[in-house]
Amino acid sequence: MTTQVDATSRRAKTGVPQWPKGTFGADLGASLVVFLVALPLCVGVAVASGVPAELGIITGVVGGIVVGLLPGSTMQVSGPAAGLTVLVASAVSDHGLGMLGIIVLGAGVLQILMGLGRIGTWFRAISPSVVQGMLAGIGLVIMLGQLYPVGGLEQPSETSAKFAGLPGLVSAMFTTPQGLAGVAVTAVALVILFGWPKLPEKVRNVPAALVAVVLVSGATYVLGLPLKTIEVGSLLEAINVPTGESWGSAFTPAVLGSMLTFGLIASAESLFSAAAVDRMHDRPKTQFNKELVAQGAGNAVCGVLGALPMTAVIVRSGANVRAGAKTKLSRILHGVWLLLFVVALPGVLAFIPTAVLAAVLIHAGWKLLEPGKVVQLARTNRPEAAVLVLTAVMIVATDLLIGTLIGLAAAVIKTAFDVSRLSVKQEEQGEDHVHVELGGNATFLRLPRLLERLESLPSDKSVHLDLSTVRHLDQACHQAVENWAAQRERDNARTEVAMPAHAG
Repeated sequence: MTTQVDATSRRAKTGVPQWPKGTFGADLGASLVVFLVALPLCVGVAVASGVPAELGIITGVVGGIVVGLLPGSTMQVSGPAAGLTVLVASAVSDHGLGMLGIIVLGAGVLQILMGLGRIGTWFRAISPSVVQGMLAGIGLVIMLGQLYPVGGLEQPSETSAKFAGLPGLVSAMFTTPQGLAGVAVTAVALVILFGWPKLPEKVRNVPAALVAVVLVSGATYVLGLPLKTIEVGSLLEAINVPTGESWGSAFTPAVLGSMLTFGLIASAESLFSAAAVDRMHDRPKTQFNKELVAQGAGNAVCGVLGALPMTAVIVRSGANVRAGAKTKLSRILHGVWLLLFVVALPGVLAFIPTAVLAAVLIHAGWKLLEPGKVVQLARTNRPEAAVLVLTAVMIVATDLLIGTLIGLAAAVIKTAFDVSRLSVKQEEQGEDHVHVELGGNATFLRLPRLLERLESLPSDKSVHLDLSTVRHLDQACHQAVENWAAQRERDNARTEVAMPAHAG
């Protein structure tokens, strides 16, 4: 017994992961479920991002094995995320595929530095309405873009071009053999994806995405439908290590800006996912700063390999928890299964139509949009809903970074107005005396209202202005009150002002 305790203590001190034998079976089963969920998503995210499908699988392998081995989270599973497809497609369009690894590597280093600097917990301070608006905007862009593979057309890289191409897309969907077949296949897949959660629990244990991909792909092959299928080659040949020429452009403002954007968005998505996943299980909770370092290490490895960026993904993580995972071994094994499957059976993926993957991603985009939560928020808190909608609309109209920054600015302005509430109580005391009491916070944001009320007070009556209960009086309001009182004195209007003690 002493020897066993000593061995366990040594493993704990050296940081070697400990997986009790009693939980191995549960973790093994959960890893297979997560692998089956992750496989089509890895490929679909890569295709939607406009890069080779192999790069999505490489990121899934790294997310499982590398991030899985590092401390931070127990149940969370990492890999290529639908929420980053817009960023990746834009970066590849602007800088070329050769620069993708540089950008992802830079983002990973930034995440590591933020984690070591203990900035991870600060991501919890971002307004939930901005986060939800960001996810909703991403969901809208994903759904818009994935309509093109349904119609058998190439997806435009710019959002404006996607809107401009809608008339031609609709025509292709209903007048060409590829379009008609794509619409039919996508419709069936979406019925499965949306209807699967309503089936009995034993049936729901099988991932809906896996069922949709397998059944619809099989039907497509049997019927011989004229649909484009995905192409997956060798992972070794797909590795795109940054070249010396790429490094020469690594420190331009545009590339540095992309690194910053990737790092911040990937970190936010990962840590928001961690907070959500922690509520789903009773295992050890996420250590946010360590998780940020782990995500950064994973992205750094992906960058060296020229693969897609990664985040923690709520779909895979939720599947991991629901499948009964007990330790982080499940997420590590899911990465091993991804690697073994693509090495041993790459030809199987060639049977999957791109229209089916489009359906999986449209479903993922809809889940990011969460219209039910938007409606509920609009009923309970209209200002927060307005920030959400503004963020989503601006992301669709501009890009992810600009839209998110506009949303953050709107949230800050809204918060500033919320905390600067100013109450004004006016009471007539006799025929020639008015008592005015201010409460709350008198800031420049409320200055127009304050001046309007002060200037409306009668000049033929004595006015007592009581600011003693004001919690905060900024310089702008302080000067405005003094100027108002001085003007009344010049007009021979009787005025008394009681300033708050902290106003000096």
